[in-house]
Amino acid sequence: MESISPPDERRCERCGRVEHWEDTAGTWVAAEVDGTPQRGEAHCVHEWDITAAYNPIEGE
Repeated sequence: MESISPPDERRCERCGRVEHWEDTAGTWVAAEVDGTPQRGEAHCVHEWDITAAYNPIEGE
């Protein structure tokens, strides 16, 4: 049986913002370094690092 495994982290190729998926909130949140959220540039139109190397389909 195959299942879908969504990504749990993403990084903007323009400003470097890193986000991780927060299950309890049901949304992406900015990653923290030493307790400080890494929000990147406020006006960046984020281009998330999505490549063919990631495969969301997991097989048995």
